[in-house]
Amino acid sequence: MTDILLIGDATETMRARMAAQFTIHELADMADPLDWLKAHGANIRYVATNGHDGIKSEYVEALPNLKVISCYGVGYDAIDTAQAVSRGIWVTHTPNVLNAEVATTALMLMLACYRNLLADDAYVRSGKWQTDGNAPLTRTADNRTVGIIGLGRIGQAIADKLAPFNAKILYHARNEKPVKYTYYSDLAAMARDSEVLICITPGGPSTHKLVNADVIDALGPEGILINVSRGSVVDETALIAALQEGRLGAAGLDVFEQEPKVPATLRALSNVVLLPHVGSATHETRAAMGALTVDNLLHHFKNGTVISPVPECAKM
Repeated sequence: MTDILLIGDATETMRARMAAQFTIHELADMADPLDWLKAHGANIRYVATNGHDGIKSEYVEALPNLKVISCYGVGYDAIDTAQAVSRGIWVTHTPNVLNAEVATTALMLMLACYRNLLADDAYVRSGKWQTDGNAPLTRTADNRTVGIIGLGRIGQAIADKLAPFNAKILYHARNEKPVKYTYYSDLAAMARDSEVLICITPGGPSTHKLVNADVIDALGPEGILINVSRGSVVDETALIAALQEGRLGAAGLDVFEQEPKVPATLRALSNVVLLPHVGSATHETRAAMGALTVDNLLHHFKNGTVISPVPECAKM
């Protein structure tokens, strides 16, 4: 049977489908992965990984016959796509199947910030509703101006889900798109004109700390920052300082710079909603992601092509 390297975890369904066609070698079982790969890597033709772990460049170098790196997740910044393309290696990911779920998470964070969901939940649990009376008023999420950083598939899904809230949509992207929303080439200018800023741009060097202190200050003391992209996109230190000093109103975060490590200073703030990177984490969506991850592998094994290549590999 053909050998496959599994990096990270996989569901039982994924494992069963892969085991029917491949001999699985798990990176987690290797005392010294690089030594093992140097000795046995010539037999590995496929890699199954995820957006967080990716695959180290030195591991790819130790796999001379590698054909496909199949990534469980839409983000793939932990994979050196330039290296893969130069070798003729397909890199695939799982777009579309998680668009709606991540968009729902972004909307949930925005609503939680505006309606002070966590504080009100704690107010009821503490018994203060009975002893102290009604909780303080919150703010409406309707009729807001929302700036979306990265109007790709998920960004468009977020815009669609905001329609019932009568949101005015602005967007910042590498290029203007044929959409009805207002385009900004200057991110800080968009932040100044927004009440909510939602990050859904890919990670990687080109977007590292794209949301910096200037952008955060432009959003302002009434503004809300939502991040469902990558922790690297936001300058976390600048974000914490702005939240502490009242220069930013609130933040809803599903991702962080050094996951799963979240700074104690951030965890101590009352004007944040924090999630453990669960944007797509429903049974239904994760099953669809797992199916597409394996489908890409099996599709290539059968006919030499893949279903959902990353853009860098689309012309291979």
